[in-house]
Amino acid sequence: MQVKSSFKNEEFIPVKYTCDGEDISPPLEWDKVDNAKTYAIIVEDPDAPAGTFIHWVIYNIKGNSLPENVPKKEKSDYGIQGINDFELVGYNGPCPPRTHGAHRYYFNVYALDTELDYKSKITADELKEMMEGHILATGSIMGKYKRK
Repeated sequence: MQVKSSFKNEEFIPVKYTCDGEDISPPLEWDKVDNAKTYAIIVEDPDAPAGTFIHWVIYNIKGNSLPENVPKKEKSDYGIQGINDFELVGYNGPCPPRTHGAHRYYFNVYALDTELDYKSKITADELKEMMEGHILATGSIMGKYKRK
């Protein structure tokens, strides 16, 4: 499953989508998967000092795209958003320590054969558990970011 955004795979993420800019979610689009009822997205930074850091958890997405700037609320027309590792609902963009150099950010998309039950303040680990046995396909786009 191919995933596209306003940046190309393995390129730098525009500042607009980071903590140094507007800190809004980038637009995302992915291939439609036959028999998929919903989609989920988990955005991860595997280069964080304390281990993988979660920037976004969203599930029960009905279509195969999301616009820029999905509102930072748990329930919306776009899906249900969980808690990221900033302990906030919704998307919070790249914000690596200035001493670290470029980090990689994986926008992982999951095509699911079902609509998942609503769970308030779900974490990425809890979502991964709920998706077990329901994933039809996956895809990702990786963007990099380095703070000046």
